[in-house]
Amino acid sequence: MNSMNVIAANADWFYLVGAILFVLTLRGLSSPKTAIRGNRLGMAAMTIAVITTFFLADGPILWLIIGAMVLGALVGLWKAKTVAMTQMPETVALMHSFVGLAAVAIALATVLHTEQAHSTVARLELFVGCFIGAITFSASVFAFGKLAAKSWAKTVAGSWVKPVQALLFIAMIGFGILYFTTDSLTAFYIMTLLAVIFGWMWIAPIGGGDMPVVVSLLNSFSGWAAAGIGFTLGNSMLIIAGSLVGSSGAILSYIMCRAMNRSLLNVLFGGMGTAAAVAGDDDGSPKTYKSGSAEDAGFLMANASDVIIVPGYGMAQGRAQNAVKEMYALLKDEGVNVRFAIHPVAGRMPGHMNVLLAEADVPYDDILEMDEINSDFASTDVVLVIGANDVVNPSAKQDPASPIFGMPILEVTKAQTVMVIKRSMSTGYAGLDNSLFYMDKTMMIFGDAKKIVEEMVRSINGTGH
Repeated sequence: MNSMNVIAANADWFYLVGAILFVLTLRGLSSPKTAIRGNRLGMAAMTIAVITTFFLADGPILWLIIGAMVLGALVGLWKAKTVAMTQMPETVALMHSFVGLAAVAIALATVLHTEQAHSTVARLELFVGCFIGAITFSASVFAFGKLAAKSWAKTVAGSWVKPVQALLFIAMIGFGILYFTTDSLTAFYIMTLLAVIFGWMWIAPIGGGDMPVVVSLLNSFSGWAAAGIGFTLGNSMLIIAGSLVGSSGAILSYIMCRAMNRSLLNVLFGGMGTAAAVAGDDDGSPKTYKSGSAEDAGFLMANASDVIIVPGYGMAQGRAQNAVKEMYALLKDEGVNVRFAIHPVAGRMPGHMNVLLAEADVPYDDILEMDEINSDFASTDVVLVIGANDVVNPSAKQDPASPIFGMPILEVTKAQTVMVIKRSMSTGYAGLDNSLFYMDKTMMIFGDAKKIVEEMVRSINGTGH
């Protein structure tokens, strides 16, 4: 009992320590070299927050709280051990949905179980927190379905979409204002339902090429939803943690939009579409490309001086990161200068390629961002593209009719030789054909990324100096 009283009496101090640890967590997560330390600091901060809040609760139902915590921990541990890296983007989106759902549940519980009327400030907190949480919930569920290629997460398109979105948003805000001014429960329920529908309709038209930005923005929304929960519960730690997540997610979304040379509004309400697009200079005539074998690729890389590897979602899909690390190490031993070029929106979520390469223990010093390495392609002997499409598409610089025109890309076309590992000549996630594949300097290598790279490793071993 004494320990409980000590924690309760010094809750603000514990929350302050937790808040500082959360700030240090973000600082640690800003670099792959310190990411593990950042994660550990975050775990410590969350432990402090949970324990402190537990002892501050007014008449808690212990069996219900502890049971939920144990169940949640078991599910979390199970998912952490079983989720493949290829499923990480949709898993992140699904976790965002839970934060939004929690915000809605707490708002509804507060509205239902308070006997007296809410103050003006409390109604504003409930209004904002609930509709942000509801939008986050349904939008994240759709993002999960789209990233996981679920049949129910169908993209919607047509001239009717934007008017419907506008009507839903206006109606949602209108009923929210009605609740704010009259404390009407009916208005609150309708606002919540409209927010759930709007979240779904808001994300449904967005093309696959924009999903990394969407995931980043939903991360921001989940943070603001958590901050809203904090205001509702009067919990300073939740307000601070939610604000940190919300602001950092918003900044990341802005950075990614800059990397695509597009505004956030264009991504969210314009999009680059989902149907296969045809370049403006495409006359419909058959296109020819050169294909080669893994042995050919291994020979070229083993005899090169400089090699740049450009990973994309194909590397994740084939779970090829460890094979790529083995090839990287082998080439290094042969005296080849090997580096990795990372586009900010490569993969299905922010930092997707960095996570994969870190998992395979690729040295951080050889993993370079687009701005750091783009000028080096002109002096590179061989570029190996592994399952990337849109982030190396020359149409972004050459074709004004292309939906991605103006988007900064990895300028692999400047290298002496380009090799591309793909399963087929199908388009990328944005549905766009890629003129890189038809260039004279490009060699296509068809097959599963992991198997191809493993064959390349055997070839390099056979041609080693």
